[in-house]
Amino acid sequence: MTTRPELNTTGSLLPGLAAVALFVVMAVAILRASFGDPQGFAADAGITASIGYAMFDLEMGSVPGESFLAALIVVAVALDAALDGSLLLAKREEDGSPVALLADGGRRVRDRLRDGEASSDTEGGADADADSGGDA
Repeated sequence: MTTRPELNTTGSLLPGLAAVALFVVMAVAILRASFGDPQGFAADAGITASIGYAMFDLEMGSVPGESFLAALIVVAVALDAALDGSLLLAKREEDGSPVALLADGGRRVRDRLRDGEASSDTEGGADADADSGGDA
């Protein structure tokens, strides 16, 4: 039977209260801010084309695309950093060197899942031929 989670009150409540206070301050600041009326672009304005023209420094776009281009590059760099970080966190290492998960066709993973039982096809079959580097 599972039990219900209980609130841990043994620690300090100060960080939680500071977070709530910060949220309230930010909410008040945003709600009281006055934003101008939204402005749109002309119906025939090609925003995507203007960004493309701005990328190649062509003066052919109907909308100034430099501000869009800056935002596009910032988002691209942030996504690239997130992808690099995820790959770094997902990389496996054994004895300080990177290890590919399925470089052996998944045989090591299968053997680990079987609690070390040796399977019949890895004892002398395809694995032995691959280790010797030649045809048997």
